[in-house]
Amino acid sequence: MRHLLNKTIEGEAFSYTEAYNFIMAIDQETISQEVIAGILVGIQLRGIHLEELKGFKSALLELCVRIELESYNAIDLCGTGGDGKDTFNISTTTSLILAGMGYKVIKHGNYGVSSICGSSNVLEALGFNFTTDKKTLECNLKKDNICFLHAPLFHPTMKKIAPVRRSLGIRTIFNCLGPLVNPAQPMYQLTGTYSLEMSKLYQHILKENRNDYRVVYGMDGYDEITLTDATRVLGKHVDFIVDSTDFSTKKINTEDLFAGKSIQNAAQIIIRILNGEGTNSQNDVIASNAALALQMLEPNHTIQEAFNETIDFIKSGSAAQLIKN
Repeated sequence: MRHLLNKTIEGEAFSYTEAYNFIMAIDQETISQEVIAGILVGIQLRGIHLEELKGFKSALLELCVRIELESYNAIDLCGTGGDGKDTFNISTTTSLILAGMGYKVIKHGNYGVSSICGSSNVLEALGFNFTTDKKTLECNLKKDNICFLHAPLFHPTMKKIAPVRRSLGIRTIFNCLGPLVNPAQPMYQLTGTYSLEMSKLYQHILKENRNDYRVVYGMDGYDEITLTDATRVLGKHVDFIVDSTDFSTKKINTEDLFAGKSIQNAAQIIIRILNGEGTNSQNDVIASNAALALQMLEPNHTIQEAFNETIDFIKSGSAAQLIKN
C-alpha cells in the first residue's frame, strides 16, 4: 500500500479500485498505522475525488453488518462533522424531533473524533443502548419511530481505524464517508457537509440509491442549516439557497449554537429542547433543518409550513417522551 502513500504525496487521485483496496487493507490489517495516517492526511491536503469516494463507500458497505429495514421508508439525518464549529448536536436533535412528530428515522452515527460530542456520545448520555439486533431496532422504530445504528458496531473497519483518527484529531475521509454508509441505506437523507465541493460529490453519489435527499452546506462553513448565514441546498432535482428570511425568523449569532464544554452539557441542551424549553435560536435551527426533511417526506408542504409545524411541535414539549421511555 506504500504506492498509495506515494500517489498521495504526489497529489494524485486513487482509482475506484485503489480506493476500494485501501479500505480492504485496513480491514485485513495489512497496512501499517503510519501509512494509513500519512494517506489520510495527504487526502485531506489535496482533496478527495469522486471515484475515490465511491470506492471507499463500496468497500465499507461490503464489509459492514447490513440490516434490512427498507419497508419503513425512513430518513437519516447525519452530517459529515469536521466543520470545527462545536455546535450542539443539531442533526441528532432534529432526528428526535422528527421521530416525535411520527416520521421514521434510522440514524447512523459515531463518537466524536474531531469534536467534543458526536451523536453516539450524546445519545448514550441520554440513555440509548446500542445494538445490532434487528428485532430490537425494529421495536424501537415501531415504538418510538427512531433507531440508532452506532457505526463501530456495524462497521468493524471503522473501529479498526478509530485509534488513528483519534491520534490525528482532524477530519478525514471517514468524516466524509459516515453519512454515505448507513448500513440500512434508508430511502431518504438529509445530510450536511463542511465544503461546497463535498456537497457536490454527495449529490452525485446519493442520487444513485435514494428516493430523495438534501445536501446542505452553510456558506460560513457549517455542515447543517444554522441560520447564521445563507445555506446552499442540493438535491435530486433541486439546487437553491435558504437563509433566515425563508423561515420568517431572525439571523442567529454563532455563540447561540455552542454545545458547551462536555457531553453532559450537550445532552442537557437536547433535553431542554425536547421539553419545549430550548432558546428561540435553538428551536429555529432545529425547525429549519426539520423543514427540509419534511419537504421530502411531505412534498405538499411549503418550507414555511413545515417550519411552522415543527416549531409548534417543539414548543409543545411532546418529544420529551422519547427519552422518558
